[in-house]
This record gives sequence, C-alpha cells and structure tokens, in this order.
Amino acid sequence: MGWVMLAAIAAAAFGVLALLKVERMLWSMVASALMLGAAGYALQGRPGLAGQPVIGGLAPAPDDGATIELRDQMLERYTGAAAYLVAADAMTRLGDRRAAVQVLLGGIRIAPRSVVLWTGLGNALAAHDGNQVSSAALFAFQQATRLAPRHPAPPFFLGLAYVRAGDFAAARPYWARALALTPARISYHDAIATRLALLDRLLEAQATRP
Repeated sequence: MGWVMLAAIAAAAFGVLALLKVERMLWSMVASALMLGAAGYALQGRPGLAGQPVIGGLAPAPDDGATIELRDQMLERYTGAAAYLVAADAMTRLGDRRAAVQVLLGGIRIAPRSVVLWTGLGNALAAHDGNQVSSAALFAFQQATRLAPRHPAPPFFLGLAYVRAGDFAAARPYWARALALTPARISYHDAIATRLALLDRLLEAQATRP
C-alpha cells in the first residue's frame, strides 16, 4: 500500500502542477523530490511493522495564514522551489519541525542557489530551534541574502524570526531594510510597512515603561 500511496501522491502533485500551469522545466524539481522520497521509503520503509501511537515532542503549530500569504507573494508561490515550502508547511502544521527542515534541505541539495529555499530553511530552523535565531537559522538567512542582496524576503523573515524570539530591537533594522528594498508599487509593500509601524510602537512602549 505504501507504493500505491506514493504513486497517488505523485499523480496528484503533477496534476496540481498542470492545473497551475507551472513551466515544464520546473517539473523536474518536483520529480526529483518524489524520487528522493521513494528512495528513502525503499531503503528505510518497514510497512510490516504494527502501528503504534507516538507522542511527538512538539504540538502541531498554528497555521499563520497571513504570514504564509505574505511569504508566497514575496517568494512567488508557483515556482518549483515553492513546492518544497508547501511540503515543509504541512510538516510544520503537524508539529514535525525536523521533517520540515529535512524537506527544505533536500530541495537545497537540488537547487543550492535558491533564495526561496534558503529563506524557507531559515524559517524552519528557527521554528525547529524553539523559535530562536540559532546559528544555523542565521546562516540560512545570510546565505539567502548573499544570493539575492536586493530581495526583501531574507531580511524580512530574519526580522520575523527575531520577533518570534521576543528580540524586537534586533528585528527592527531587518524590517526597515526589507521595507527599503520593496518598491511602493509592490503588493506587499503596505504589509511590511504596517508591521514595521506596529513594531516601532511596541519598541516605544517598552522604552517608556517604568
């Protein structure tokens, strides 16, 4: 049944790609990801084992729809690399943050110069490490910045990681840079500006608090 499910997932994935009219040259990335999954199942899958309930170390994460929508606008949701983000999102919602990281690392092995995947990996690593900007998460964001120094997504999501870690002062310069890199005509300009304004209010409130 495992192979049947894998075939069904592959058919569904390519059906979605066709429906979204994704360029055929990007299909190879999805095919490669599926082949990696199949190889892993062939090597490590043990379908004969009896089922047993497992209690995960982390609870399922809430689906932050607004942040995901903003990320998709900034990083182009209908690219081959974005398919890895969708898979990582699914793992995160289930509470399996380690699997989310592994999915994105698999994508980076195929597309090591993808700013989309490096930014996503930074997000996933920060979540995996207890919503902290660990050295691994920081490296991923920095790599995304090196690949696309004029793209607003890496500094914005690094700032978001600092916000989630509670380090609002550290987040501020990254959000300011993300806004400066975003032309006013871009759809997500106002979303970044609003978040930066709210962050400034929070910092002002902290500064005046006795």
